[in-house]
Amino acid sequence: MKMLLSSSLLAAALASVCYATAPVVISTTSGRYQGVSDGGVISFKGIRFGKPPTGDLRWTAPVAAKSTSNHIQDASTFPPSCVQQFSYARAAMNIRLFNNPENPPKESEDCLFLNIWAPSRRGKKLPVVMWIYGGSLSFGTGSIPGYDGTSIAANQDIIVVSFNYRTNVFGFPGSPDLPLTGNNLGYLDQELAMQWVQSNIAAFGGDPRKVTIMGESAGALSVSTSIIRHAPGKAPFRAGISLSGAQASMSPTPSFDSFNAFASAVGCGTTPGAARLACLKKVPTATVRNYTNSEAGAALFRPTVDNVVTFSDPLQRIRTGKTANVPVLLGHMQDDGTLFTINQTNLDTYIEANYGTTITADQVRKLYPGLTDAQIIPATYRDRVFLWQVSSWRRHESTANLTISSPHLWGAALATAGVSNVYRYSYGAVFPYGQPFDNAGAWHSSEVRVIFGTYNRTTATPTEVTLSKTMQTVIANFVKDPFTSPAPRWGKYDAGKKTSILAKLAYDGKVRLSNVVDAVRGDSLDGPCTLWDQFLDVRI
Repeated sequence: MKMLLSSSLLAAALASVCYATAPVVISTTSGRYQGVSDGGVISFKGIRFGKPPTGDLRWTAPVAAKSTSNHIQDASTFPPSCVQQFSYARAAMNIRLFNNPENPPKESEDCLFLNIWAPSRRGKKLPVVMWIYGGSLSFGTGSIPGYDGTSIAANQDIIVVSFNYRTNVFGFPGSPDLPLTGNNLGYLDQELAMQWVQSNIAAFGGDPRKVTIMGESAGALSVSTSIIRHAPGKAPFRAGISLSGAQASMSPTPSFDSFNAFASAVGCGTTPGAARLACLKKVPTATVRNYTNSEAGAALFRPTVDNVVTFSDPLQRIRTGKTANVPVLLGHMQDDGTLFTINQTNLDTYIEANYGTTITADQVRKLYPGLTDAQIIPATYRDRVFLWQVSSWRRHESTANLTISSPHLWGAALATAGVSNVYRYSYGAVFPYGQPFDNAGAWHSSEVRVIFGTYNRTTATPTEVTLSKTMQTVIANFVKDPFTSPAPRWGKYDAGKKTSILAKLAYDGKVRLSNVVDAVRGDSLDGPCTLWDQFLDVRI
């Protein structure tokens, strides 16, 4: 027997088919863009927020892209990434893990674009999370599928924004040819993207008063740096999420060695000044990239203290109430160090190479009882580079005279500034098929695809699927209301107390929202920091 659709049901069916891939046009301060509405999410990829920083604009502060043209620009595909620098010795690994090797994005100096994913429904203004990618400030891009915001936007009813910022010699040149304030261009790109969101996100259904910035590794460093440079009540965000990274002290004395070597290598001489800078601005992009990605050009380019964007003593700025007083969620991976210590098994050699005679391997062994030397090496890297930075944001010691070398300074500084909504975690989920190298464990950045829901669905177990939904809920809970605990049993930091306020997330197969948090003493993971404290102050 034939079944007949009513006219209303037929209309609804046709509407759903059209809706699945319907174009949508939104006007912004940088022009009109046509995105795509698909599966309840509208996406816009490649919205320009800054003018091309090319030619005479190379190594200049980003300039906002402005347009009142009625011309509609396509925003259905990812834009180019900024020019990448993959460290010579680790290039293959970094490209495989962080640059979508099957279909890498095109690289260009013209790269100041952002991407937006927003629920299609319109009603109340939605909270927003801005993603800042990692990559040692040397590489990274918002233009890879791993950072696609479709899943978390659809599942959690929030808006996701990713964007590109300049890295390596293009973003952090460390050049004597520029004023000090002209050397942190990547951070200025981030700032411009935040300002664009403040001006435009309402058109996508977002609430500019409810923006959270979130980053991993160098992106987490960027989050903390953003908090440090904004005065109370002046930040273009209301909360921050730092996944494995936080800004510690910096040397106030700039180093121009890497830039000078680069300038000489590309034929522009060794004498700093306007003439050399003019020469360098004419060097082809490919020539610059070839140098920075070569063995000779493997030096890293880093932020420069300018006392405007970056500061030598960020903790003191927090402690004296000069920074953004916003809620913070921050933490580290259980095995943050394994990615950076692959194939290193001799502790004596490792300690001597990295610390000289300052400490001995036997001193280190005493701090990690029960572990082999091969296990201690990545643990020391994790603790020195990631854990103590995070713990120093969180921990507090009630002493009258706190110094820069104390591991408790971030917690004390935040407490002094009145920041009471701080949540700390350690993430321990390990999936055997997701191990990109031997003994990776809960390796650096392995939580990112879980949060974005962009994990490998062909190999994912039901446990990973559940954890992804849980972690999306945890992150979204904080984005929606950073003044309330993001998960059951996760207490906020209370300065001076050592109660169960550290959340061990997803340890021992606990992946549901009801059990993902194992609350332990706030100082339970920080014992080795007593040794690594001596390396905290680099302001000399």
